[in-house]
Amino acid sequence: MCLAIPVQIKEIIDENTAVAEISGLKKTISTALLEDVKVGDYVILHVGYALQKIDPEEAQKTLALFASEAPAAGESA
Repeated sequence: MCLAIPVQIKEIIDENTAVAEISGLKKTISTALLEDVKVGDYVILHVGYALQKIDPEEAQKTLALFASEAPAAGESA
């Protein structure tokens, strides 16, 4: 199963690379597939590549949903 997650851009390194953050974890990602990425933008991240920008409100809703499901993920079925 593949999962793409919303992350927030915290730092622009160069025109194709940025630092993104999710849940306190910072990771260097590729922004080569997007134009005009700015600090504070939310993007959908998949295998190290930012695939598209996402509305901040939608990103927060998705992150809240992931957070609410995290405890259930540890339960056995």
